[in-house]
Amino acid sequence: MSLNKAIVLIVLVLLIDQISKIYIKTHFVLYEGVEVFSWFKIYFIENEGMAWGAKIPGQYGKLALTLFRLLAIVGIGYWLWDSARKKMPSVLIVSIALIFAGAFGNIIDSVFYGIIFNDSTSQVASFFPSEGGYGTLFHGKVVDMFSFSFFDPVFNVADSSISIGVALLILFNKKAFPKKEKEEVKEESVSTSDTTSTEV
Repeated sequence: MSLNKAIVLIVLVLLIDQISKIYIKTHFVLYEGVEVFSWFKIYFIENEGMAWGAKIPGQYGKLALTLFRLLAIVGIGYWLWDSARKKMPSVLIVSIALIFAGAFGNIIDSVFYGIIFNDSTSQVASFFPSEGGYGTLFHGKVVDMFSFSFFDPVFNVADSSISIGVALLILFNKKAFPKKEKEEVKEESVSTSDTTSTEV
């Protein structure tokens, strides 16, 4: 898979993620929910952490977490570029692209949502309110909305993208990293050959 195709995938995931978040933020009051099925509902919550609500406690925990994610996204971006340049298997590039898109989607919330939306408590938030946002740059909250009766965390499209990317790497590990596997086989062959020579 080429880098251009990976970028198209990233943009597509980001669009779906941000459109869904902006819709929820501007149409739902915090903790408002709509039942879709008996086992699934749209339930609006916000969290200060990263995927699945993980966060760092303390006064500067939110800022530290956002800065960490910014550094991580640079590393993931380089990994994606390098994998595409080396023409690594498509499953690896797709996985990295999904992880990148998910991480970037939640970073957008953390960095900008505090200044482009007002508070959702007891009211539906406005986009770029005249009185200003509910927070400052780097102190936005991540919007989550998918709730399943059999699964406790509430999550969003970005979280799903990260999870799918990681799952693909786990399920198709041998296809994603074939060169590593070949090198290990080659090393074993050399080791066996040396052992045979020593015995002779």
